[in-house]
Amino acid sequence: MSVPTALARKRIACSLRSLNSSRRAYQTQSAADRNVVRIVEVGPRDGLQNEKGIVPTNMKVELINRLGIAGLTIIEAGSFVSPKWVPQMAGTAEVITRMEKLPGVHYPVLVPNMKGLDNLLELLSTTTSQSVDSSSAPTSTIPPTDEIAIFTAATDAFCLANTNCTIEESLKRLAPVTQKAREKGLRVRGYVSVVITCPYSGKVDYHRVRDVAKELLEMGCYEVSLGDTTGTGNSTTVGDMLDVVVGVVPVEKLAGHFHDTFGMGVANALTALETGVRTLDSSVGGLGGCPYSPGATGNVATEDILYSIQNSKYRTEKKVDLEQLADIGWWISEKLNRQNASLVGRALRARKERQKSEKD
Repeated sequence: MSVPTALARKRIACSLRSLNSSRRAYQTQSAADRNVVRIVEVGPRDGLQNEKGIVPTNMKVELINRLGIAGLTIIEAGSFVSPKWVPQMAGTAEVITRMEKLPGVHYPVLVPNMKGLDNLLELLSTTTSQSVDSSSAPTSTIPPTDEIAIFTAATDAFCLANTNCTIEESLKRLAPVTQKAREKGLRVRGYVSVVITCPYSGKVDYHRVRDVAKELLEMGCYEVSLGDTTGTGNSTTVGDMLDVVVGVVPVEKLAGHFHDTFGMGVANALTALETGVRTLDSSVGGLGGCPYSPGATGNVATEDILYSIQNSKYRTEKKVDLEQLADIGWWISEKLNRQNASLVGRALRARKERQKSEKD
């Protein structure tokens, strides 16, 4: 190993330790106040991965930068998956090195296998991103990311369609990925898809969801996000599923990831909050879908989630500018030539246009 490379890796390791300490403090503070809701913005990754056309790198970078400026503190920035399988995620390495790193904001990336992790680690060993303060002046150099996400499913049928292996085989593949990532100072978050119904095998056994979530936590994930990938859940089925899972898995280790196929995304998110879940995944403008779940529409919109907890006992740790976020939802929807799926975003746009008309 050359001296410059060794120094770069040492610098990355030190920076990652600093970031991990920051993240631990952040999560401890949230845990101390059970009314704090963590929003994981998945638009730049889960939201864009199902687009028919290739999304330009510049657009991805701008989307991430805008989301951070609006006040979101966890922004899923991309995926180290083969462009052959998910061409919309091509260029993630460039995205996470070019985006602006805001203090206190975390940018996890999806890593499907060991090859994906090795590609990320190679990037981290030689690359840093600039962190900027509110004046946009560079303050330090830190790694592009300090966290990965891994994923599996609650049915063999979905796992086979998505990753060409069974649940058991998937977990065996992910165990060394998780171990190596943690050894390198990266935090690991887990996803479980199709926790309510599977597009290939129908109703899901909630005990299977529980067991897979438990294995991911035992593997080393600090949190597991439970995904209603098909968007068929409602308050009753989501509540029933969570009742089974939290019988074994600590509720503070769980997150909710809901799709809005049947318009139940917000209701299901509120059900999860009532159960004790305090982390919700969402996507600006309701971007998203799943290439392996035919008919499933986008993720529940971040704007709709934020509006639903306004004036309630719940709050985000850092204030998010809802008006600004709604503008971002319109901006990215128009760039992608798609309908803005956020009801709140559409209502705020209508109000703004009405106010402008009244002034004229």
